[in-house]
Amino acid sequence: MSTDTQNDGDDLEERVANFLRRNFPQIQMHGGSAAIQDIDRESGEVSIALGGACSGCGISPMTIQAIKSRMVKEIPEITKVHAQTGMEGDSGGHDGGMSPSFPGETVDDDGDSDEGPQAPF
Repeated sequence: MSTDTQNDGDDLEERVANFLRRNFPQIQMHGGSAAIQDIDRESGEVSIALGGACSGCGISPMTIQAIKSRMVKEIPEITKVHAQTGMEGDSGGHDGGMSPSFPGETVDDDGDSDEGPQAPF
């Protein structure tokens, strides 16, 4: 690998970092962060992780969509952006073992009838 190729790669990473800083200052203003996880120069794919206050933020899906659509337009070498907040993996049954309960419903089902109020429907 030549020094020029390495410098081009460093330049690409710098341009991606500058894109994030320049286009999304509200991420930092709201206590969030954006970090480059990986850049695949051959395929043009970039992986970005949003952290801090972005994890669990209701508008982070819109932020991710904006990053994905704008980065490929502004940086020609980038063909696809993968972005996540770290919350995506939590949906796999990670609810603390709790399930919703309703008035009149018993947790232990020992065959006795429920003594709670009856719904009018």
